[in-house]
Amino acid sequence: MYAQTCCTIAVTCRLTSECFSTYRHLVMCEIRETMEDIDTMFSQLLGEIDHLSQSLSPPVDSPDVDPDSQRQNTFSVSFTDLNESLNELEDHDLDALVADLGSNVAPQDLPKENQTAPPATTQPAVAASPNTAAISAVPHRREPQTKAEKIKLALEKLKEAKVRKLIVKVMMGDGSSKTLMVDERETVREVLDKLFEKTHCDRNIDWSLCEANPELQIDRCFEDHESLVELLSAWTRHSQNQIYFVSRPQKYVMFTEPQLFYMWEEKRTVVSEYNEQAKQLLLKEHFEGSTVLVPDLEGTMFLKEDGKKVWKPRYFTLRASGIYYVPKGKTKSSSDLACFVRFDKVSVYATNNYKQIYRAPTNFCFLLKHPCIQKESPYIKFLCCDSERTLLLWVNSIRIAKYGTDLYKNYRAAEKKASTQQNVHFAGHTDTPKSHRTGISLQPAASSSTDTDVINYPTESPPTFIPPPPPPPPPGYKPI
Repeated sequence: MYAQTCCTIAVTCRLTSECFSTYRHLVMCEIRETMEDIDTMFSQLLGEIDHLSQSLSPPVDSPDVDPDSQRQNTFSVSFTDLNESLNELEDHDLDALVADLGSNVAPQDLPKENQTAPPATTQPAVAASPNTAAISAVPHRREPQTKAEKIKLALEKLKEAKVRKLIVKVMMGDGSSKTLMVDERETVREVLDKLFEKTHCDRNIDWSLCEANPELQIDRCFEDHESLVELLSAWTRHSQNQIYFVSRPQKYVMFTEPQLFYMWEEKRTVVSEYNEQAKQLLLKEHFEGSTVLVPDLEGTMFLKEDGKKVWKPRYFTLRASGIYYVPKGKTKSSSDLACFVRFDKVSVYATNNYKQIYRAPTNFCFLLKHPCIQKESPYIKFLCCDSERTLLLWVNSIRIAKYGTDLYKNYRAAEKKASTQQNVHFAGHTDTPKSHRTGISLQPAASSSTDTDVINYPTESPPTFIPPPPPPPPPGYKPI
């Protein structure tokens, strides 16, 4: 009996050992397969990363693809070819571009084959000036004579320059265009100054650079302090957007007529009686303090529902941080207000013919969206006002809330330059005969400025040459 029991125990132990060995073998096989799967997945991931990096960078042995030209084209969206754009530049602009690019090339940016290696010596090296280093590192180059040589030199220097540059085609109101070279350091105001010199028009504060999006039928005036290169880099590569140089009489209406925004609840007769001294007091109170005071604007507007051509009335109120509204079934108390949109990531755009396109209650619409959104998207906020006056109040009050002090500084700078140009214009006519000293301003026809002295000489003959009025704005444009 004892021997039989011991035999049974021995058989059981042997079976248990075999089961354990089998189990361990299975576990090891599963672990091995898992590791192989992980290795396979990791290899695939590395392959995808390598494929992605190769697709982002051109092949080394391809002479037709230039990474620097690709970098230039990345920021030249919706413009003409780089060579074609350079050909459109006038000779003096091309010379200035080549000179500017030459001054921006640092010695460390030059090709390595053009640089001489420092001698292996223990003596202290004599510090050389950057200009000397640049001259010694670059072989003597014959000055370009023809325009083709200048363009070739400009393309070479564009590859070496650190600063992003765009060749921008700006449309005029008469259908013509001006081609400019703009770098990322230049603001919209500096680009406007270039256009003033090219078009020989006055420096009226109403002149603006406007972005037009034909797909969404919207437009927006760029603010003077913004970087044009940064704004245009938000466009998609094949965008049909265009830039217009137009006069917008409502560009700085919040500063020329501040009572319209800070006394909007008053009767129109009271608002219209504000003199210049009262306007300056309003500007000082709301814009020259430690913070800009946003107009206390509120009222009912129509909101377009997402994905539908249905507009529902909602009660909105303006705050410094954004627009708030009263949800359905809530009261107008501050505790019930919900945030509709914040201004830090969106810009305000004027619309065109939305009553027909989106069945809006009126054509007095505007929208709020991120500048990178170039097509219809659920992230666009559509709003419709009941009158043109309400549209004027909301659009420009949003600009005050978003840009604040920068907007006021832009106005003061534009006003100063306009007055300086006007003084120079009048000073140039002080020695002319009285019959030719009429002081006619070159301001656009839509401008409401009255700073001329024509009324002081109603009986005098006109000058021998009167500049023609500016061309009308392009079709489809409506001042904000």
